[in-house]
Amino acid sequence: MKGFTTNAIHTPLSHKDPHGTLRSPVYDNVAFEFETAKDIQMAFEGKRPGHSYSRISNPTVEDFENRVKRVSGANGVLAVSSGMAAISNLVLTLLKSGKNVVTSRFLFGNTYSLFERTLKPWGLEVRYVDFEKPKTLDESIDENTGMVFLETITNPQLQVVDIGAIAEIAHRRGVPVVADTTVTSLYLFDSKKFGVDVEVLSSTKVISGGATSVGGLIIDNGIFDWERNSKLADWAKRYGPHALILYLRREVYRNIGACMAPHHAYLQSLGLETVSLRVERSAANALAIAKFLETHSKISRVNYPGLKSSPWHENAKKLFPRGFGGILCIELESKEKCFEFMNKLNVIRRATNINDNKTLVIHPASTIFCEYTPEERAKMGVPDTLIRLSVGIEDVEDLIDDIEKGLS
Repeated sequence: MKGFTTNAIHTPLSHKDPHGTLRSPVYDNVAFEFETAKDIQMAFEGKRPGHSYSRISNPTVEDFENRVKRVSGANGVLAVSSGMAAISNLVLTLLKSGKNVVTSRFLFGNTYSLFERTLKPWGLEVRYVDFEKPKTLDESIDENTGMVFLETITNPQLQVVDIGAIAEIAHRRGVPVVADTTVTSLYLFDSKKFGVDVEVLSSTKVISGGATSVGGLIIDNGIFDWERNSKLADWAKRYGPHALILYLRREVYRNIGACMAPHHAYLQSLGLETVSLRVERSAANALAIAKFLETHSKISRVNYPGLKSSPWHENAKKLFPRGFGGILCIELESKEKCFEFMNKLNVIRRATNINDNKTLVIHPASTIFCEYTPEERAKMGVPDTLIRLSVGIEDVEDLIDDIEKGLS
């Protein structure tokens, strides 16, 4: 097994290019011609490989999927149009009316909204537990539980739970573990090692390489026996460990239509090649800034998993040996002080995104979580005094200088 970056750069093309190109061309087209009527029939029936329509599959997107599969060591990968498309497609595949998902209230705002406001009216039950208390997880799982859903580092609470312990409980009860790994990327976290069955992530973030394009990934690690899922049982009997990705591609993904654009796949293939370099720089910058802020008199609290003061530092060390990611949070005296600080920044940009090359700042309570009541935000761990910094790859001295001026 070659290293992450070597695999990202040197994944071979699915088909030899007649011109000897070292990259997959961008197949920015919709339809594909077949030699005979029988050939197109076989392709539609899934009895022969081939691309028939770009909403279902595309050569450039396939190349990106193959690269992700190679660097992650996954059993199967499906690229979709966004991170939220990855979550929604997977939920619609594994669950149905009357089933439940066990998760935490510490979720990305749109994920919480998807579960609570979009899918609940369709009959999905959502059970919120404290993942730091394994007994409550065990008690919440029953015969109708379709998945346990968690974030590797929650956004913006930055909680890191014992994912291996959660996976052990879920697997003992016959339930797959799905992890949103957006904050930790493919490089920082070996999901298979800690029992995660399926990863979902926004490839818009680290992978796109500087916020060039929107995309998402569903990554099946090949751990879970899909015969234990009532919706996939028949498919698993026919297709074994490939049941999840095949069902997605031939049913849910195809019918929902949230396909990745070929040009976005091309950009994200380029971005994948430099993920390790950018993630290491971002994590190093974030740790340096967190240590600086930890001793600053105007900061009420600094939250970063890489700090020894973090209550989740020991879990983070075990799960993320290559670094603790580029997200850190600070708390000031009030919402007004937060806005005042943000408005003084010049190098750091006021924008919503994470894991960009640029360092970005946002006030989560008034933006990402603005649709929730103060009581709901309190349960979700998002106070008015919280600021999130997504640390980029600039020179860290310039970032610290900008922050110091913002706090003055």
